[in-house]
Amino acid sequence: MPEITWEEPFCTEGNNCFRIGTDADGNAYIAVAGQEDHPLTDSREALRALIRGIRAGEADHLL
Repeated sequence: MPEITWEEPFCTEGNNCFRIGTDADGNAYIAVAGQEDHPLTDSREALRALIRGIRAGEADHLL
């Protein structure tokens, strides 16, 4: 597994914590805090698109 630089966990109420990380090859990772050995992996651009979509309300129907 490549060397991943993880951000501090983002937590909501309770134990719902996620971490976002990147590596030197331009990949982005999302994992449940404490389970970083099983991340979802994609490009940094895909992560940017995901975050922009969430900020724009495209996932509000999931709330």
